[in-house]
Amino acid sequence: MGDDARSAVDDLPPLEARGVTVGYGGRMVIEDLDVAIPPGVITTIIGPNGCGKSTLLRTLSRLLKPAKGTVVLDGADIVKLKTRDVAKKLGLLPQAPVAPDGLTVADLVAKGRHPHQSWLRQWSSDDAAVVERALAMTGVSDLADRPVDTLSGGQRQRVWISMTLAQGTDLLLLDEPTTYLDLAHAIDVLDLVDDLHESGRTVVMVLHDLNLATRYSDNLIVMRAGSILAEGHPRDVITAELLYEAFGLRAKVIDDPVGDRPLIVPMGRAHVQSG
Repeated sequence: MGDDARSAVDDLPPLEARGVTVGYGGRMVIEDLDVAIPPGVITTIIGPNGCGKSTLLRTLSRLLKPAKGTVVLDGADIVKLKTRDVAKKLGLLPQAPVAPDGLTVADLVAKGRHPHQSWLRQWSSDDAAVVERALAMTGVSDLADRPVDTLSGGQRQRVWISMTLAQGTDLLLLDEPTTYLDLAHAIDVLDLVDDLHESGRTVVMVLHDLNLATRYSDNLIVMRAGSILAEGHPRDVITAELLYEAFGLRAKVIDDPVGDRPLIVPMGRAHVQSG
């Protein structure tokens, strides 16, 4: 394959939704939505509560089957792929995952290798090496023998991300990975996500904190009422007008004094200077 052809393949979106309609109990949450996830960057889905952020992520990961439309993973209809084949391509961290009582960190992370096991291919030294590398990448090697349910929130999130890394996928979907974390631990986890992106992975995540989403994303998908309102680089997307349209939020958008992205300054009624 020539360089131009190889570049064209590399630029294809690894994950797409085409005309997707999804709902619960007869109520449609997302209707006729199209989106293509760019490869090799961090894409973050933001929007007000109930707008369909997690529904979209769950649909992209095949946890939800669309009533209409298609989700395409590496060029194939994700519904027609075997579960094992999807797990070899896509790692998912759902909201607030729970490990069985007493399960150790090493045993949980090892579960990430299950898609690669079969009656012909049993656990090997290669699998053990992958698990050790995943533990090291997330900085939890020293916790390997600890029960997961004894860890702090930040430690648990790192362990769950380690498990998704052990799957060996280049595509990671993270549904609110900073939920229940204080700001310091949230930044710690997002720094880890950024490291994973720098190592070549494509990341799609849902975040509630707008400034963290702006700081850590290369591509934003802004949703409202089950539709995509805007999409693009934070510098091109985040404006005071968009924030009001999407969230009903009055805010000023200024240059981040410690970064190269916009910074959102909410404007409530208290302690706001006039003029």
